[in-house]
Amino acid sequence: MKTAEKLASSWLLILGFMFLTISTTSMVEKNSASKSINPRLDRDGYLVFTSPTYVSELSNKALQGFIFGVPCTVLGGWMALSLYRQGKQEKKALKQQTDDRLQSLFYQMVQENHGRVTLLRFAMQSQLPPTTAKDYLDDKAKEFNANFKISEEGAVSYFFEV
Repeated sequence: MKTAEKLASSWLLILGFMFLTISTTSMVEKNSASKSINPRLDRDGYLVFTSPTYVSELSNKALQGFIFGVPCTVLGGWMALSLYRQGKQEKKALKQQTDDRLQSLFYQMVQENHGRVTLLRFAMQSQLPPTTAKDYLDDKAKEFNANFKISEEGAVSYFFEV
């Protein structure tokens, strides 16, 4: 569903910019045509006369491009913005869910082990990379004023008061 919304938003933006470009070029061409009412030479050297119907056709083309371009661009931009906000909210909810899971796991480990938590056990149970698990435990140690001990093998143990 999200892919379809992204495609629709992209196509609406493309169509809107295309119509607005047509409108802009028609206006520029109309302005240059209305300035030179006298016959002029084109690129190939032919004599060109500007007719009043040509100018009115350019005005209609510019108006039509504007009428179709603005709603397409606005709707495409609105859809893109809502998709961006929705993605941001989903990331925030996922992060909150992960934080809640880690906190629950942390409290469970502290309670089961009478305040002692090792880095390796926490990393294994939380399925976090070791550096992320260490950062998390360091933050909790600062938050709860925990002590830590490094064994002779280099394993880090955190001691929390229960």
